[in-house]
Amino acid sequence: MSRKFFGTDGIRGRVGEAPMTVDFALRLASAAARVLAPQRGCVLIGKDTRLSGYMFESALEAGFVAAGVDVLLMGPLPTPGVAYMTRHFGCNFGVVISASHNPYEDNGIKFFDGSGGKLSDALELQIEAELAAAPVTRASGALGRARRVDDSRAQYQDFCRGTLPAGMNLEGLKIVIDCANGAAYKVAPRTLADLGAEIVPIGCSPNGRNINDGCGSTNLHLLQLTVPGVRADFGVALDGDGDRLMMVDHLGRQVDGDQLLYVLACARKASGTLKGPVVGTQMSNLGLELALRRQGIGFERVAVGDRHVLARLKEAGATLGGETSGHILCLDCTTTGDGLISALQVIAAIRSSGKSLAELAAGMQRFPQVLLNVAVQERFDPMQVASVRRAVEQVSATLGDTGRVLLRASGTEPVVRVMVESSDDKLTRESAEILAESVRSARP
Repeated sequence: MSRKFFGTDGIRGRVGEAPMTVDFALRLASAAARVLAPQRGCVLIGKDTRLSGYMFESALEAGFVAAGVDVLLMGPLPTPGVAYMTRHFGCNFGVVISASHNPYEDNGIKFFDGSGGKLSDALELQIEAELAAAPVTRASGALGRARRVDDSRAQYQDFCRGTLPAGMNLEGLKIVIDCANGAAYKVAPRTLADLGAEIVPIGCSPNGRNINDGCGSTNLHLLQLTVPGVRADFGVALDGDGDRLMMVDHLGRQVDGDQLLYVLACARKASGTLKGPVVGTQMSNLGLELALRRQGIGFERVAVGDRHVLARLKEAGATLGGETSGHILCLDCTTTGDGLISALQVIAAIRSSGKSLAELAAGMQRFPQVLLNVAVQERFDPMQVASVRRAVEQVSATLGDTGRVLLRASGTEPVVRVMVESSDDKLTRESAEILAESVRSARP
């Protein structure tokens, strides 16, 4: 059975259009309650700063209470904070109302189990199956209760601070923090300030509509101007729900997820705490793989998506992985991708080494990468077409050991994604165009 509503990271869409409607949220809450807390129980709900979050929070609250589930309302809190607080309060499951890095017109709903991990495919399928039934309303004596616990977010801040080495603080550091006008706008600046850093906040004034708007990890322009402008040591950028991290060095240069993984891997190797290989995805830059190899650190690739990274880390008994976009998993610290905790781990590496972020990231040289989306009449696997395979073989032979090719069909639209990396920028672009043309001319 295939999933109709759940994607790779919960349910997401344009507000007011199916499935992101109030009636669907109510039915979803009732269905989730029947699967995840059939004998009463408790759910914790957190959200980002989108205007529509209040509406969906009320709908979910009504559905859960009617089904006999107690509800704890956290208000705005990063997605990883909801995962932690779900464990902290001993809830059966947690819910996040967020569309992550999407614009404010979108919203989404995603779930954590009682351990703070993502739901299995089997549980998501069970919830979808229950959506066909009408929402449950129990008798008055069996209804759940709802209460706000937003003053408990300080416990999440304490948890984040506790991931730093004992006795370490951030005194003497000047940090620009961009929270994308999103869920981390309170906890991230407060956590860094409590540790002694001088904080320059931007993207920390949400109005319900400005989440991810020209700020945050998906748009570093303002951060890149501000960091050298105020002579900060570095800048930290989170996305709308606080699970992704990008950074900027003191010169205003971007340090992306691949470079941050390199910094963290080297720091953990130096301290003797690195376990297993580093896990990236098919889109991780070739420069990361080669830089880790020079350090004697293993590296593995999985399909795109943090869900796949997490699964491989658990299989391999490893603790460090992530994506170029900045979704970094430090399983020796927490159960899910956490932008604030990842930032603290990078800062710990800076403090321990006595080097700047620029110096630490310099060990990994990003290879030029070109990504082209080639529109096709209908989705097909490009590597099953002989003419495309021949083009890939020819380009791969030309690139040699210092290049990489990846062709894959989009899972959501009639597009074939063509990615080429190599040490030569001109050759990379020319090779990508050759492959793109082979896809356009393909006869599947």
